[in-house]
Amino acid sequence: MDILTPLLNQTWFIALMSITLIGAVLSAVHHAEVIAHKTGEPYGTLVLAISVTIIEVSLIIAMMFAGHEGSEFIARDAVFATVMIVMNGVIGLCIFMGGFKHHEMSFRNEGTNSALAVLTALATFILVMPMVTVSTPGPDFTKGQLAFAGVASFALYGAFIFFQTVSHRDYYLPKAEDQKTNSETHAEKPSNLKTGTSLILLLISLAAVVGLAEALNPAIEAGVKAAGAPKTVVGIAIAMLVLLPEGFAAVRAARANRLQSSLNLALGSALASIGLTIPTVAAVAIFFNLPLSLGISSLNMTLMYLSFFIGALTLAIGRTTLLQGVVHLIIFFEFLFLSLVP
Repeated sequence: MDILTPLLNQTWFIALMSITLIGAVLSAVHHAEVIAHKTGEPYGTLVLAISVTIIEVSLIIAMMFAGHEGSEFIARDAVFATVMIVMNGVIGLCIFMGGFKHHEMSFRNEGTNSALAVLTALATFILVMPMVTVSTPGPDFTKGQLAFAGVASFALYGAFIFFQTVSHRDYYLPKAEDQKTNSETHAEKPSNLKTGTSLILLLISLAAVVGLAEALNPAIEAGVKAAGAPKTVVGIAIAMLVLLPEGFAAVRAARANRLQSSLNLALGSALASIGLTIPTVAAVAIFFNLPLSLGISSLNMTLMYLSFFIGALTLAIGRTTLLQGVVHLIIFFEFLFLSLVP
């Protein structure tokens, strides 16, 4: 990193690394989709969700160990931003782009409503409870509370994965009439060799994304500081970098009239962001005695529960139109604006 420090002050080098990062993201998406086609839904979407979570955990822990000012809030900011970006940015863009092209799209609301219920519970456990507990002041858990919240989050996420992949797998599969018109459903599955190669290349691509994102982090922090923006913007930037592979794949699926896959990807990434990231980060914070603050402000609580309420209405009937996408996108832009001007 010391060798790169002088280069990171050069605009051309930052631009080059950004382009390389986008290339690594596109590569990760491609190879994850190959694996997804081999394993089938909903296992395929889990591959990308867990892969993306590995990126997020790596970045958050690296920044926590760096010990920069505000590092105790980076997990909170990144996880909250992930929830908001998924619920409004990714889902909104998928519905908008898909609705613009296909007029109306359908999906299995049994699965999406279950995912939203689990996400609401997880977000409340981690982001809201620290603000209302009385054992410690402010947005902090005690170590015991943090340990329990981490275990509870992991257990709830594990229960959801069992529900999604074993007991009620059909809730997360496209409807029969959608599968008939889906060319990917009938396309020949890749060979074991191609799938194995894609798995190796996916891991390499994800490692490249982690490395490039960590290298670009000082430039992001410097840019935020120069702009006079709140430190929470760093967490938003990390969440956006982390969600690039999944967001790109979700929008592509929506444009191909595969909204079920889009919602599986989007909600799966938000669930993994809390259900896997927080237990890992909590364990690291407790073991290495690092500060960790998770509670969000009343403004952010309002935005989050507005997102969940509108999301519940959007996912209630199993059909979407362009208007619902517009509503989610406007909430997303409101979130971005109020992050800059709280």
